[in-house]
Amino acid sequence: MDANTQGNVYGGSILRLVDEIAGVVAARHARCNVVTASLDRMDFLSPVYLGNLLILKASVNYVGHTSMEVGVKIETEDLRTGQRLHTGTAYLTFVALDGNGKPKPIPKVIPETALEKERFREGKLRREQRLEDLERRRLKRVRKQA
Repeated sequence: MDANTQGNVYGGSILRLVDEIAGVVAARHARCNVVTASLDRMDFLSPVYLGNLLILKASVNYVGHTSMEVGVKIETEDLRTGQRLHTGTAYLTFVALDGNGKPKPIPKVIPETALEKERFREGKLRREQRLEDLERRRLKRVRKQA
């Protein structure tokens, strides 16, 4: 069962689909095995009900050396009325792996449209924030161990 007794689809069920579609997009870009390294955030903007059509749109927003950010937009459509709602957004980071399971370089993404350029810029900012957060947590662990 993927929904509660009120007919709301569980967020975890949606997250599974988000990870799957983002992984496919990442693997298509890298042309190799990829693994999910992080899920920055998942914002549920409105409920998803049993019977709604889920529409997931994913794109590679930013590419580092061996990792990339994939953004996923989640929409629902009420098949009776045709009404569509933006119900969620997620940002995931994937790492490309070589045949030995080690990170490997991946092709850069070259933004062309205004929307792609905006996604690239915002993805780069989110990456910088992730790296700062990781460093802060690392320093905190080091201080606790000292």
